[in-house]
Amino acid sequence: MQAHYNVLFLCTGNSARSILAEAILNAKGKPLFTAYSAGSHPSGVVRPEALNLIELAHLPTDGLRSKHWGEFAGPTAPKMNFVFTVCDNAAKEMCPIWPGQPMTAHWGVPDPAVVQGMPEQVERAFRDAYLLLERRLSLLLSLPLSSLDKLAIQKEINRIGAS
Repeated sequence: MQAHYNVLFLCTGNSARSILAEAILNAKGKPLFTAYSAGSHPSGVVRPEALNLIELAHLPTDGLRSKHWGEFAGPTAPKMNFVFTVCDNAAKEMCPIWPGQPMTAHWGVPDPAVVQGMPEQVERAFRDAYLLLERRLSLLLSLPLSSLDKLAIQKEINRIGAS
């Protein structure tokens, strides 16, 4: 494998989970990784709870916005090495499919944006999503990508998504 990897996190609304993953990996994966996020049906707004968690973790929020995955499908878009879907199949969400040759894996995370109730319940849902993504990204960052072949990497990213 190569020395730098582009990663795209996809979900339906691109308002919380994929934004969290983008921010975490861009902060913790430098200079080896550059992360992006998008949605198949973007909400157009990043959830304030997600931005608050990112700020609490002292991660940059510059440039984070809800966007359509079409921005990353054109000929001038960065070539993706990895595409991770973070939508939650259990919630009956439509999970986007990414065409092309990047390695892909499903890293389903329950959608904190749909949680209703007391503010503490909503905060907990966002915090749980953040912690799950942070753990999975830490596992990704610990992989010796340069010494693994493509099949081994695929097996590992699938395993991470199942954890």
